[in-house]
Amino acid sequence: MNLTQELGRAIGNAATILPPDVVRSLEAARDREEGPARVQLEAILENVHIARGGRVPICQDTGTITFFVKAGTKFRHLDALVRALPEAARTATKDVPLRPNTVHPFTGKNPGDNTGRSIPAITWEMVEGDGAEVHILPKGGGSENCCALKMLPPGVGLKGVKEAVVEHVVSCGGLPCPPTVIGVGIGGGADLSLKLGKKALLRPLGERHPEPEVAALEAELEELINASGVGPMGLGGKTTVLAVHAEYAHRHPASLPLGIVVQCWAHRRATVRIRADGKLEVA
Repeated sequence: MNLTQELGRAIGNAATILPPDVVRSLEAARDREEGPARVQLEAILENVHIARGGRVPICQDTGTITFFVKAGTKFRHLDALVRALPEAARTATKDVPLRPNTVHPFTGKNPGDNTGRSIPAITWEMVEGDGAEVHILPKGGGSENCCALKMLPPGVGLKGVKEAVVEHVVSCGGLPCPPTVIGVGIGGGADLSLKLGKKALLRPLGERHPEPEVAALEAELEELINASGVGPMGLGGKTTVLAVHAEYAHRHPASLPLGIVVQCWAHRRATVRIRADGKLEVA
């Protein structure tokens, strides 16, 4: 088992091959648009085709590499996985290649390999079992700049959550390269709400939350945001978001945290599954 090599390959896949569910959503958006909006989506889809065929990055901003790891409590290769994650980022940076995107916040120095203090960002979740699942989410700077934390007064309720999400996404206009995918994290604490919003992005487009109330919120937010007319690249149109995904956690009675995580149209992601015997599957 060469974890570093396979994880590096998966990072390369994420950077160069847009997942089929995202491509289908972009194609559906193109088919319902006209004028400048349709032109933008046609150019996006041509870009996706060229990137896949030439094994080149979909966007010049190859993002900050983020890992979400579910590891079984009986997973025997945990030590190897911990070592492999940052090394895979270095490997992919060289092999794809990826643009080095990590800089020291005080000095501006760039190590040149997409690693650094606490980067790549890794979120660990321990689950039952003897395998592991690594989700890879490269996140571009333009969309990350439009993420937001709103600490709402609990009295505003779900109505206030909806208003805050729609107002914020519409205010971003064309900055995050719409049509975007929006992750909404509700509850928990300030940090957890944003983490939940980012984890919500891992779900394939078109797959609703299993709880009906949350699924209904996702559908309503999509409708409200798309009715704004911001459109592809902020040039107007029917498609401002491809999807809205929401997750939640229980909260303190005096606090209603809302994390809004914006992802650009280049919704890049990949998954590596590791079995107990060390065999890997890259998806």
